[in-house]
Amino acid sequence: MLDGVDIHADKSLLKSVRQRVGLVFQYPEHQLFEASIYKDVAFGPENMGLSQAEIDLRVREALQLVGISEELFDKSPFELSGGQKRRVAIAGVLAMKPDVLILDEPTAGLDPAGRDAILGQIAAMHKAVGNTVILVSHNMEDISKLSDWIVVMAGGRIVIKGTPQDVFAQPDKLEAVRLAAPPIAVLMDQLRKGGYDVPPGIFTVETAVEALAQIWQK
Repeated sequence: MLDGVDIHADKSLLKSVRQRVGLVFQYPEHQLFEASIYKDVAFGPENMGLSQAEIDLRVREALQLVGISEELFDKSPFELSGGQKRRVAIAGVLAMKPDVLILDEPTAGLDPAGRDAILGQIAAMHKAVGNTVILVSHNMEDISKLSDWIVVMAGGRIVIKGTPQDVFAQPDKLEAVRLAAPPIAVLMDQLRKGGYDVPPGIFTVETAVEALAQIWQK
C-alpha cells in the first residue's frame, strides 16, 4: 500500500511507484558500476527521461546532500573509501527524488566513524528533503538516534510499535526477539528494577544525566 493505494491492483502504476519509492540495499556500494561518480548518480535520472539540465541539477543536489564535494565528481567510485562509496550509492537513489526512501542496514560493515557519518548524513538529508525515510536495522542504538516511530518485527509479525520512548521502555520484550536496547535504556531499566525512581523510556545519555541528577538531588 502506498498512500492508501494497492500498488498491485493496477500494474500500469508500477513504473510511477518505482519512481516514488527509492531502495538502498545493504552494502549499496556493490551497486556502483559507472566510470565516474557523476555518471553513476546520473544513471537513474537519465532513465527517467529527464532533460540534461535537470539531470545535472539532480546529480549535484544529491551529491551535495550526502557530502560529496565537486572535485570528486570525475573520480572513479571504486577509488573511494567504504563510507564514501555508500554515500555515492545513496546519492544515486536520492537523485530520483523518491517520496519514500528505504535504507536496508545502511551502517553494516562500517567502522564507528563511518557509521556516525552515514547516520549524520541520513538525518541531514531527511531534514533538508522532508521525505519519508524507512530505516531497517538490528542496531537499536542507530535506531534510537534517528527514529520518530519504531516498528519491531519478528517472524513476519509486528511485536512492538510506538515512539522510541515507548519501545525502549520495554527492554525485556526486545530481548525476547533477540534485539538489544540501547545501553543507556538497559542501565535505566536496571536502576528502576533496583528501586530507583527512574522514569521509563530513557534511552539517550542526555536524558539519563538529567534523570540521575534529579535522583541525586532527592
